[in-house]
Amino acid sequence: MTSSELWTRATAERYDAEETEMSSAAVLGPTLAFLAELAGDGRALEFAIGTGRVGVPLRERGVPVVGIELSEPMAAVLRRKIDEDTLPVTIGDMATTVVPGEFTLVYLVYNTLSNLLTQDEQVECFRNAARHLAPGGRFVIELGVPPLRLLPPGQVAVPFDVSERHLGFDTFDLVEQILVSHHFTRGGDDGRYRRDDSRHRYAWPAELDLMARLAGLERERRVADWDGTPFTQDSAKHISVWRKPA
Repeated sequence: MTSSELWTRATAERYDAEETEMSSAAVLGPTLAFLAELAGDGRALEFAIGTGRVGVPLRERGVPVVGIELSEPMAAVLRRKIDEDTLPVTIGDMATTVVPGEFTLVYLVYNTLSNLLTQDEQVECFRNAARHLAPGGRFVIELGVPPLRLLPPGQVAVPFDVSERHLGFDTFDLVEQILVSHHFTRGGDDGRYRRDDSRHRYAWPAELDLMARLAGLERERRVADWDGTPFTQDSAKHISVWRKPA
């Protein structure tokens, strides 16, 4: 078990309903095209596959997908969508869990690397990806860029969503590189709000490149989104691709 916070049954049951935008064709289309191209004729391994938002439609495109997932409730939701023979999932953490075979692609999307709360565990995640990759295979990560430029001196909180039904903001521990995402979500007609908090370890792109080097991987590409927009100093996130030497 790593330091990742475990997704509960209640969270798993409402996850898909609360992530409808991330499951839309506008978001998933470029994501699936990007990953399918890198997988080629080989197999793909998704770390932290969750409820299968990406893994299930990628399998439906013809890419053989295997998953690793720490939360049994999240994996149980995935299993309602697709059977074990078609998309096998192993319960375990993405830093140390090993599944059989080699893969041309290992991928980790939607900021999930930050669920590992220590640098050592994030390094082990890169090593675990390299362990599963065939020579010439790629490791892909989608991760936000820490928005520290928005923090004036003395401020530790940055809002990321202010809407009728949701208030979200992050607070930062700049010494430990830990952010806590705070969510206040309004429920039904009673107008009550549900509060959820989750901890994450943020990392800079350059830090990830060093983690990759420690794992024997070489950076091949970094873009700002799944459409391939160039990555700049103003990019809010990045898609990074590292390659295992042939």
